[in-house]
Amino acid sequence: MGYFRRIFFLCVGVILVAIGLEQFLVPNNIIDGGIVGISIITSYVTKLPLGMFIILFNLPFLFFGYKHLGKTFLFSSLFSIGFLSIAVTFLHHFPKVTGDLLLSCIFGGIIIGIGLGIIFRNSGSLDGTEIVAMTISKKISFSVGEIIMFFNIFILGSAGVVFGWDRAMYSLIAFFIIFKTIDMVLEGLDESKSIIIVSDYYEEIASAIMTHLERGVTFIEGQGGYTKEPKKIIFCVITRLELAEMKHLVSEIDPKAFMAIENVHEVSGGRLHKTNQLLKFTQKKLFKAK
Repeated sequence: MGYFRRIFFLCVGVILVAIGLEQFLVPNNIIDGGIVGISIITSYVTKLPLGMFIILFNLPFLFFGYKHLGKTFLFSSLFSIGFLSIAVTFLHHFPKVTGDLLLSCIFGGIIIGIGLGIIFRNSGSLDGTEIVAMTISKKISFSVGEIIMFFNIFILGSAGVVFGWDRAMYSLIAFFIIFKTIDMVLEGLDESKSIIIVSDYYEEIASAIMTHLERGVTFIEGQGGYTKEPKKIIFCVITRLELAEMKHLVSEIDPKAFMAIENVHEVSGGRLHKTNQLLKFTQKKLFKAK
């Protein structure tokens, strides 16, 4: 069942990417980054189908990463790339949605970003440069993001030469929107926060968190760097909506308490997921009551 579920969501993601490309970006000479961007430029210059170049340019990168990356990731990527080449060829015959460049950047970027986010969540990829970046980053000091950014600077520069620098700047806007939308899909709207609290009133704070927020807490043994005194450090995970109440609870008990707050991309197990379900159920009941 998990296999068919992954295939289904990969298909949904690819269709959204194809719509964003063929109905918004490509007809207006706006490009995406990576191999898709190179394919768009090459297709424009040669007048040959975009789908052919998407799969042709990606195959060497997939072969390059075969021995370095997992089989699930490579299979999902190969399936997604092959399906995308078919989808963009089919949609190429439909008229574009709008000729407004800014609207094309915004809506095309959002649609592509949602599609790519769905593909990433299901262990797939549409860009061979990501595969190369993940492989190379293990051997050099540059991160995956830095390597991909280097590729995209070169690609956007090429778009400026071929389509004009105004189209290159619009492409940069679209790329930024895609990047932010992917983050939103991967992280979700119901963002979680991890909290680290250092205070001499750790028992009172922990009790308040468990009573008022109904969150579990964990005590971590620590030591003051200057005083060398043992410390109890509180760790817990809450939702974004509970952050203000958390700060209020802590400040009431100990205004001098040290708090470190970080975004959490994914949470599994524990009480957080169950409590979120209860919160949504309660909100639904209240809405119906009104």
